[in-house]
Amino acid sequence: MTRTVLITGCSSGFGAAAARLFAERGWNVIATMRTPVEAFGDYPDVLVTRLDVQDRDSIRFAVQQGVKRFGRIDVVVNNAGYGLFGVFEGTARDKVQEQFDVNVFGVMDVIRETLPHFRQNHSGLYINISSGAGVFGLPMISLYNASKFALEGFSESLSYELGALGIGVKIVEPGGVLETRFGQRSGDEFSSTETPQDYNDFMAGAGAIFEALRQSRGLATSEEVAEVIYQAANDGTDQLRYVATEDIKPLIEKRRGSSECEYMAFMRERMTPQH
Repeated sequence: MTRTVLITGCSSGFGAAAARLFAERGWNVIATMRTPVEAFGDYPDVLVTRLDVQDRDSIRFAVQQGVKRFGRIDVVVNNAGYGLFGVFEGTARDKVQEQFDVNVFGVMDVIRETLPHFRQNHSGLYINISSGAGVFGLPMISLYNASKFALEGFSESLSYELGALGIGVKIVEPGGVLETRFGQRSGDEFSSTETPQDYNDFMAGAGAIFEALRQSRGLATSEEVAEVIYQAANDGTDQLRYVATEDIKPLIEKRRGSSECEYMAFMRERMTPQH
């Protein structure tokens, strides 16, 4: 029987690449996005439908449409998300709320809406797209870090609850990727912040750090990340975390493989802007 995957955030980036990959490999795909576009016309088994993770009615409608079209859903990929960039003090509270509404509460609402279906089928798998920023902190993205740390903790805890019901939870952790719109939205959000001038030197130094990180390691493509998502959906294991890009592996290994003192000394040396 052909399996069905529902993916959020399919207008570009990881979501669009994953939707194409799953379709090419014989899956039914419910490709959801805030503003539907006909981007998958060459794939007859792709249903494009609206789903805004900040709109619970749209989540419910997308799930209903998917089940109506394909009969069931086997895997949900929670991919929709974005990142606030800038210092905490310069970010308005409503933007902080939105960061969590999209990256955390939106994921929870998609899971809440699909869990009864999975329980009825006694099977199902959630793949939550996190980030290297869900493992280690970086300057200028404290709020994005906070949302992805929350997602990681929620996903790990949920995996124990749902594992008892035959339902899986997995986390995919990508780093920098060449051609997504993620950076564009982050830049647009940053332009609307009002940062005190006391941070000017820090921000200039932090910007240099990010540029050095980009140049020091080759960035992946969305298609490469989609391959990892597909692997997580098909490998039949109970592995929880998948590191999806090479650029963040050294930092993740340092975070998970060294003492707290060693890790913090390593990060402060590299992540504290020089004046």
